[in-house]
Amino acid sequence: MFRAGSFVATRVDPVDGEQVQPNGVDLTLGDVLEQVEPGRISVEGKHVGERVSIDADDGRFSLDPGGYILQYAETIAIPEGHVGFLYPRSTLMRNSCMLNTAVWDAGYEGKGEGLLQVHHPVRLERGARVAQLVLAEADHDDVYEGSYQGERTGRSE
Repeated sequence: MFRAGSFVATRVDPVDGEQVQPNGVDLTLGDVLEQVEPGRISVEGKHVGERVSIDADDGRFSLDPGGYILQYAETIAIPEGHVGFLYPRSTLMRNSCMLNTAVWDAGYEGKGEGLLQVHHPVRLERGARVAQLVLAEADHDDVYEGSYQGERTGRSE
């Protein structure tokens, strides 16, 4: 069962009333990055390629078609007994953009990110609502303790 937005809001920081939706909480745009070096995923490990921040003109990012890393401004904490899913807000899709995300396991805490696919030039403003986090109750055998735990909060690595 999916939890109400008011419950999800207790797991997001900071959050204001406008971000709370009936079934989740909107996450806002923190930063936009472009990957400039190859990454690696192998059976022995992984390496995320070097990324650089896109310059923002007065808090606005002008993006041409391509792939970008979108970083969320909020810290989220997925509680035990739950799993987190993040979906793009429909306005992104209506502007020829798509946000690809992954499952957030119980126990994950951090400021996540997603892959933004831009198919037509678009301008995004820092602080704009770009995605909605929903939480579903879920059984699990353990909690997340992976390498992205605490990402961009000063508690990782």
